[in-house]
Amino acid sequence: MDVVDHQTRSRMMAGIRGKDTKPELTLRRALHARGFRFRLHAPTLEGRPDLAFAQHRAAVFVHGCFWHRHEGCRYASTPSTRPEFWRTKFAANQARDAAVRTKLLAAGWRVATVWECALRKAGQAERSTEVLAAWLLSEAPELDLGAEAPERSS
Repeated sequence: MDVVDHQTRSRMMAGIRGKDTKPELTLRRALHARGFRFRLHAPTLEGRPDLAFAQHRAAVFVHGCFWHRHEGCRYASTPSTRPEFWRTKFAANQARDAAVRTKLLAAGWRVATVWECALRKAGQAERSTEVLAAWLLSEAPELDLGAEAPERSS
């Protein structure tokens, strides 16, 4: 049973943004200040990445740890109400993320995932931006960037 009524829950869920989130804005400002130019939510790319760098042929997704299930992250908790609904929802999100990543890589794009936890604190955000900027200038095909493991590249 939910602890709030249906209308309140609906209003709360409607307030959760899909674009222009605080972590995304933090990363965009930092990359722009470093001279990187990008497209936002490019409709022509699979999965509409948060940032698309055509010059570097790179797509960057800024994922929320809760919604996209950042493995081992303290922010990836599971609500105690309706656990089966949440398991199904999270599994679908992860499957979609994996499919989008695979399609972009197959199309010749490089893919980076920057997790929300890597952008929460100013020092972490600065380090994460530096790692991402270095990745953009490199030839590495993928980057998975979270606070717990600041640089996991393949």
